[in-house]
Amino acid sequence: MKRAFDLVFSLMVLILFLPFGIIISILILLSSPGGVFYRQERIGKNGIPFTLFKFRSMRTNADQSGRLTVGMKDSRITKVGVFIRKYKLDEFPQFLNVLNGSMSVVGPRPEVREFVELYTLEQKKILEVKPGITDYASLEYFNENEVLAKSSDPKKTYIEEVMPHKIKINQKYIDKPTIGHDLKIIGKTIWRIIFK
Repeated sequence: MKRAFDLVFSLMVLILFLPFGIIISILILLSSPGGVFYRQERIGKNGIPFTLFKFRSMRTNADQSGRLTVGMKDSRITKVGVFIRKYKLDEFPQFLNVLNGSMSVVGPRPEVREFVELYTLEQKKILEVKPGITDYASLEYFNENEVLAKSSDPKKTYIEEVMPHKIKINQKYIDKPTIGHDLKIIGKTIWRIIFK
């Protein structure tokens, strides 16, 4: 049932978003050298790695100087990138991940291997469900980049404070992964993007 919902919802979103996606793609190509999409390995269900898609919002190879971005003033972010990040438009290509089965619409956000390797046995339970585009933690940390920008050591803050709290929040979803729950989180996400 959840898989069927993911497929139908993702197809609807991608069809409706297509004209905007074409415009965003052109703006990305015009704003800086490089491709339209940013691809990154993330860790999915049962610890299996997969390639996550996003619209490219940073200069090419920018993640070589760190995987975390700190605020919208990060010099690696392009001008178009600032806009699409502000309204979470860079995340829309992940509906392709939903179609290929590596992600769900709703579920814990997938992490990079570097951070997953720091999980405790208890925290690894988060890998028992398929990762998603949005979740309760994404709503609570909607402006995560700005939070990290205030830290003198963003990576340490993320590992010791933000990441453990996000995992704890996601237990709310893991304990009750229903379609009704998914619709509630999707509704809250849309509301937050529009009226944040």
